[in-house]
Amino acid sequence: MMLDSIRNIFSIPELRKRVIFTLLLLAVYRLGGQIPLPGISSSALAEFWASQKGTILGFMDMFSGSYMSKMTLFALGIMPYISSSIILQLLTVVWPYLERLSKEGELGRKKITQYTRYGTIAICLIQGWGIALFLQGLKSPGGARIVPSPGLPFQLLTVLTLTTGTIFVMWLGEQISERGIGNGISLIIFAGIVARFPAGVNEIIRGLQTGSWNPIKAIILTAMMIVVIGFIVYVERGQRRIPVSYAKRVVGRRVYGGQSTHLPLRVNTGGVIPIIFAASIITIPATIAQMIKVPALQTIARQFNLGMPLYNLVYVTAIIFFTYFYVSIIFNPTDVAENLRKYGGFIPGIRPGKNTSDAIDEILSRITLVGAVYLALLAVLPEFLMTGFKVQYLPFIGGFLDRILPNWFTQGLQVDFYFGGTSILIVVGVAMDTLQQIEAQLVMRHYDGFMRKGRIKGRRG
Repeated sequence: MMLDSIRNIFSIPELRKRVIFTLLLLAVYRLGGQIPLPGISSSALAEFWASQKGTILGFMDMFSGSYMSKMTLFALGIMPYISSSIILQLLTVVWPYLERLSKEGELGRKKITQYTRYGTIAICLIQGWGIALFLQGLKSPGGARIVPSPGLPFQLLTVLTLTTGTIFVMWLGEQISERGIGNGISLIIFAGIVARFPAGVNEIIRGLQTGSWNPIKAIILTAMMIVVIGFIVYVERGQRRIPVSYAKRVVGRRVYGGQSTHLPLRVNTGGVIPIIFAASIITIPATIAQMIKVPALQTIARQFNLGMPLYNLVYVTAIIFFTYFYVSIIFNPTDVAENLRKYGGFIPGIRPGKNTSDAIDEILSRITLVGAVYLALLAVLPEFLMTGFKVQYLPFIGGFLDRILPNWFTQGLQVDFYFGGTSILIVVGVAMDTLQQIEAQLVMRHYDGFMRKGRIKGRRG
């Protein structure tokens, strides 16, 4: 059945062109990510990043597809664009001008997109300059300088190269969304994470051969991945269905309405976006401390390392906040209630208008809390796999907990990020969304999709 569905994809000329176009642009992204920045010692850089395994810098490297650790043309990846989008969405809530633009339809959306691009360039210039200064003062654990010839020419060239690379990645994402299949920005992050999976599997196999990994540890990791993937698919397809009835209307000799349907509210309405937003915020203190060598900032930065209590507190709080914030942007209960009233729909037992809006908002708030906790659990899973939870730094009870808890809880399983809940959530979520779009194209043209008994359900199904 799967082979028949894949054959059907290539039987539709337009869909075939979209899929091939998407794959070609993703290949260009992977190819461009192999071009290193000029003026950098690759061997010294590799030594430095080997020493950063398990830190917040390693987490940032995951979203760049390992291009940051290699300091390639696409080292900044798509994160500046995401950061700019966060800033614009926050400003939309508090700045009346942007709020008016967001309500002006397609024209307003294009204007906000243009501002997002300008913000991306500004963030790239700042981050690129900071990275250039950071690299100049950096040495490998062996003492070798990462930038053999520091100076203003290197700084200007680095800023220009990194900014150009991010703008090109942003353009690739927009082209995929417009002319390809799926969400371009999400697929770029997806491609960077998936490209690291073979290296992770190879690392486990090599560890089993050398004895650094024991078979029980590998079996536990495999079972955990299967359970996490199944849990993600189950929650992503979960929804609360609010019953909706439509009153009968007589127009001439015809009777309209009278049927019952439902309003689906997804458990994880925000998808993976809240985690990406929170990750971009949580990396700011560590990035500033790495670039500005001030003892006080270094002390704060250490508290934002993986597994530290302050890091966990801020990260989980940011995920919950951005989950509610993002859902409030993409789903407006007042508009939904007004549309139901306009077309003669109502929720049984609830008056149309404000009462309906309040009821939907209350239900949405409850399931959003479940979705936020679910995202937070997946987000802290990489810490557990990688470094464990540093409970000894907790005030008052830290020492006691460190003595009674097992080593696997406080030290982790020493497994890399691409087996964590965040990366698996991105991969599974983006794959489900992309398959949903392909499924819609197939069913629209009367072809069998990937599920013969109905459409495949993605997060936004």
